[in-house]
Amino acid sequence: MKSVKVYHYDAFSKVPNKGNPAGVVLNGDELTDEQMQEVAFKVGFNETAFPVKSETADLGIRFFTPGHEMNLCGHATMATVYALKTKGLFGDKTELTIETKAGILPVRLDSAPEKEKTITMNQAAPEFVAFHGSKMDLAHSIGIEESDIHDNLPILYGSTGAWTLLIPINNLEAFRKMKPENKDFPAILKEMPKSSVHPFCIETYDTDADMHARHFSSPFSGTVEDAVTGTASGVMGAYYADYIREDRKDVMKLVVEQGHELGKDGRVGVQVSKNGESYDIQITGNAVFVKDFEIMLEN
Repeated sequence: MKSVKVYHYDAFSKVPNKGNPAGVVLNGDELTDEQMQEVAFKVGFNETAFPVKSETADLGIRFFTPGHEMNLCGHATMATVYALKTKGLFGDKTELTIETKAGILPVRLDSAPEKEKTITMNQAAPEFVAFHGSKMDLAHSIGIEESDIHDNLPILYGSTGAWTLLIPINNLEAFRKMKPENKDFPAILKEMPKSSVHPFCIETYDTDADMHARHFSSPFSGTVEDAVTGTASGVMGAYYADYIREDRKDVMKLVVEQGHELGKDGRVGVQVSKNGESYDIQITGNAVFVKDFEIMLEN
C-alpha cells in the first residue's frame, strides 16, 4: 500500500469551505497515470491536480476528475499555484508558464501578502459550437422549463480549454429550482456528449457581479456539480463580449459569481481583450488552504 498526501485548497474564495475545493498532490512525478486517477477517485473532489516537471514550461499540471483526466481546470490551477507559491517553491517569481493539455498558459501572481494574494491565468482562445438539440429536453434535464431559457440569446458549446454548454437563463429564480439529471446529458448533447452544462444569467445576487452561474458535470466525470468554475467563467466572458455587451470596448472586465445554491459562493474575475477576430481571456482568483490528509493507494 502506498500513502499519498493530498492538500485541500478552496479556490475563488478567501474563506475555507467556500468557493471550489481542489486536491493538490505535490509529488505528481512519483505517480503513474493509474495512481493519479485512483487518488482523484478516492478524494472525490471535482478535480485533483498533480504538478509535474515540464521541459517546455516552468511547471506542468495534470488534472483528474473522479472519472477521467481533464485538459484544463481553472480552480485547480489556482489551488496548485497558490500552494506552490505559499510553500516557497517559486521563490520571488511572479510570472510563470504552465504546461497543460490545453497548451502552455502564462500565469501571473501579484505581490500582495499571502491572504490577499491573487493569481491571474491565461486561458486558451475561445471556441464556440452551436447546440441543435431539444431546448425542452435540455431544460427538463436541469429541472427547469423551456420558458426559463432566454429566447433571444443562443445556446452554445463553448471552450477556453474545456467544453461546456452555455445556457442563457432569464432570471435567478430559475437557478433555485435546478436539479440536474446528469445521466440524461449525453443523449441531449448530441454534438458533444461529454460536455458539461453551464446555465447562467445576468441577474446576480451581488451588485458587484456581472453574471451568475451554476455548473453541472458530465456524468463521465463522476461528480454532479462544480461550485465555482474557472474555465467556464472564462468562456462566459467571451460569450458576454459577443452577445450581451453593448459598448464594444477593447478590454472588458467582469465578475462572475457562482456557488450560492450550494452554500459555497465564490468569485471569478474575467478579463476579455480583443485580439483580431478572437479574444484573449484571463481569469483572476485566489485560494485558501483548508487541510491535508492521506490517501492509501491499492496499486
